[in-house]
Amino acid sequence: MLLNQYYHLAIHNLLRHKMRAALASAGVVISIASVIIVISSAQGVKGFIVDQFNTFGSSLIQVEPKLPESTTVESQQAQAFGNVVTTLTLEDMKAMRRLPNIKDNYAGQIGQALAQAMGTRKTINIFGASPEVAKIDTAAKIASGRFYTETEDNSQTRVAVLGSEVAQDLFGTDDAVGRRLSIKGLDFQVIGVFAPRGAAMFFNFDTFVYVPIKTLQKQILGINYVSFITNQYADESKVPTTVANIEDLLRTRHKISDNTGVKDDFTIHTQAEVMDTLDVIIGGFTLLLIALAAISLIVGGVGIMNIMYVSILERTFEIGLRKAVGATRENILRQFLMEAVIICSLGGVVGIVSGGLVSFTISKTAGALGYAWPFTLPLYSILLGSGFAVACGLVFGLYPARQAANLDPIEALRRE
Repeated sequence: MLLNQYYHLAIHNLLRHKMRAALASAGVVISIASVIIVISSAQGVKGFIVDQFNTFGSSLIQVEPKLPESTTVESQQAQAFGNVVTTLTLEDMKAMRRLPNIKDNYAGQIGQALAQAMGTRKTINIFGASPEVAKIDTAAKIASGRFYTETEDNSQTRVAVLGSEVAQDLFGTDDAVGRRLSIKGLDFQVIGVFAPRGAAMFFNFDTFVYVPIKTLQKQILGINYVSFITNQYADESKVPTTVANIEDLLRTRHKISDNTGVKDDFTIHTQAEVMDTLDVIIGGFTLLLIALAAISLIVGGVGIMNIMYVSILERTFEIGLRKAVGATRENILRQFLMEAVIICSLGGVVGIVSGGLVSFTISKTAGALGYAWPFTLPLYSILLGSGFAVACGLVFGLYPARQAANLDPIEALRRE
């Protein structure tokens, strides 16, 4: 018999028992749909996180302070009690700016303080940053007014740029530009208001008030260090060299003679490293969830095996008759194996379509809620789902098909 003859014979037998075939493929549909949803959602999560990172700007190298690694009791106690490393400074930022491949950079420090305006008191988040932040952080758009200048930063001028929510809370519907507000008892002039931006990486920037970094350091917090320095590079191919240059620079400035990194009081992160870490995390979760979906596929496969056994019992006489008129063992084996593969393949197609529709719905729902959640249906997820379905039919259909092929024709005819 030719392959298409096995196919038409299998389709004919399945159409005689449509409900049974549908119920047999239900487990495969659920498991394949789960695989598609998991992979598509994982790509959506990755796209969402990447979009969140990009709101801070592109082509960035982040430098942050850290406690030097040590096995001493004193160092372990310092880490346990959350001691602050105060060695990263504005002078470090200026020195980094002179390095090759550093296009621009800014330093930042975050704090909280009580603000008051027009009789309203509110605890606000203060983001002290050097003025270059307005060029690097392209998602920060000024709705009215302007951003502060380098001159205002150097002279520690008391000026502020408000997030949209802060402006609404303190000044209502009035234009906040040109108004005065008190921050920790100090009088500040509002020179700008940001357009609504929303949350990114757990920060709601609409609740922040931007002030010059030196004003925040000297007049509000009373410190001379910064929490981070963000560097924007020009050439991505030179990032490893740029990171090495930053390490050498900071070790020289901080008088660190150990080049192994153990004594470093800083840590450096690149966007590529963050993406690599993200890929590992999402990949691990995806494999775990696919493994869980594979369990449901096994359950569905067992269901197909049972259905095939029932079909063999009902068609014992047919099998005996076919073998009596010349059908070989291989003919019977291939017929029933074809039926199992078709059931699983149809379940796989329905599962892929269903999973794609659910993933599309998730993406659109997230978009309607204001989240950048791209819909992605990778080709490999479709191939994986299809492969799972066919493999399920072959694995779980083989044993019942062999049982049918091994039936003795005389015994099979007697059962009628």
